[in-house]
Amino acid sequence: MARHRKNRNEPVAAPAQPKGFKKVNPSAAGIDCGSDEHYVAVPDDRDPQPVRRFGAFTADLIALAAWLEACRVDTVAIESTGVYWIPLYEILEARGIHVQVVDPRRLAQVPGRKTDVLDCQWIQQLHMFGLLAGAFRPANEIVVLRSYMRQREMLVAYAGQHIQHMQKALEQMNLKLTEVISDISGATGTRIIDAILAGERDPKKLATLRDERCHNDEATIALALEGNWRAEHLFALKQAVQLFRYYHAKLGELDEQIESHLKTFADKSAGVPLPPRTVKRSPHANQPRFDVRQYVVQLSGVDLTTLDGFKSGYAALDLISEIGTDMSAWPTEKHFASWLGLCPGIKKTGGRRLSGRRPKKAVRAANILRLAAYPLVNAKCALGAFLRRLRAKLGMPKAITATAHKLARIVYRMLKYGKAYSDVGVEYYERRYRERLLKSLQRRAAEMGFDLTPLPTTELELVGTGMTVTATELPSPGQ
Repeated sequence: MARHRKNRNEPVAAPAQPKGFKKVNPSAAGIDCGSDEHYVAVPDDRDPQPVRRFGAFTADLIALAAWLEACRVDTVAIESTGVYWIPLYEILEARGIHVQVVDPRRLAQVPGRKTDVLDCQWIQQLHMFGLLAGAFRPANEIVVLRSYMRQREMLVAYAGQHIQHMQKALEQMNLKLTEVISDISGATGTRIIDAILAGERDPKKLATLRDERCHNDEATIALALEGNWRAEHLFALKQAVQLFRYYHAKLGELDEQIESHLKTFADKSAGVPLPPRTVKRSPHANQPRFDVRQYVVQLSGVDLTTLDGFKSGYAALDLISEIGTDMSAWPTEKHFASWLGLCPGIKKTGGRRLSGRRPKKAVRAANILRLAAYPLVNAKCALGAFLRRLRAKLGMPKAITATAHKLARIVYRMLKYGKAYSDVGVEYYERRYRERLLKSLQRRAAEMGFDLTPLPTTELELVGTGMTVTATELPSPGQ
């Protein structure tokens, strides 16, 4: 099909250009935050001194909010510098002032010499003309839950570091416990380490403490427990165990706080009881001990644990703590996936696509979706088949990102429209994929003047196996 070159001298219809910028937020203020002082700019007609400097103490922040109220400011744009903007945000929000947090990378460079005064004035002008896009911040009750969940993630990471310290101390004593058991913080490892710290040195007696579910026998474990019992390494092991258990005790306290906060949310499940799980799962050592699934349904009104990758419920609760349950911040699921940074990049110039590399964005919710997509590589579901197909074509990293993108779109539809998720199965997905591929091949053959028709197939039963295979009936050479 021939492509005709457009006339380069042909006039193009264009809408009329605006006469000037329209003030979208006439009562806007701009704030440049810092660790010890904040610079604030208001419109010139609101105060003889439209730019002021305030300290970072609480009394200074209250004075700043009072000055903005005296200047009749109803919306403020704050540059999100570190965590210094959070106390100011909370004080201004409590006063009824709309606060918009702006990514510093979205602010254009101020021409000329950069100063804090010019920065706050530039932020105020851009916000007044509606040229700033605010960062997403969920509702206040979700913000509290997010703070608890991030604190929990930090405690789990700290506890994991002390497991590494325990492994190091054991290796320094040439105790190969990590080579004969899968997890030294499990039942077998905990019993053996406690006995070592209690003074037991006989490898055979230590090996008798193995759990019956352990893969290696007592003789193998006894060989691994013949080591060099040096006092400094035993002391390091003792402190690592104490710190590991201390952080797990703090995890228990935090889980109680999280559960008490979850009880304050409105119940969106309408009191409908949850169906029982088809497969019972043993709780992971780092997961909360309360019923996470029940609270996820009460928060969102849908059962996100039916979605492959969120079966345990903890990942769903972690995702809700980052994005909330109100999807009105994103008009469509495409906007949501773009905000997560899971969409391919589109770099074009002159009508040509130069690169499809995904832009780098550090979004915690996207990492949660990637972690949920990773175990699907062996799952017998439609998402698992999708991941395996893309892995063969693009490689594992890109396949995980694509599967996380698909998960994000499903989560968006479930939360926004209250639709339940139902897995269509591997067979249905592969059949639909073959149908789409066949239609594409037939369309391309028709464009080239060919007629593509599938060959007839027959099912053959393998005697003695109970299995059937599909064989293609090829035409004979004379046909």
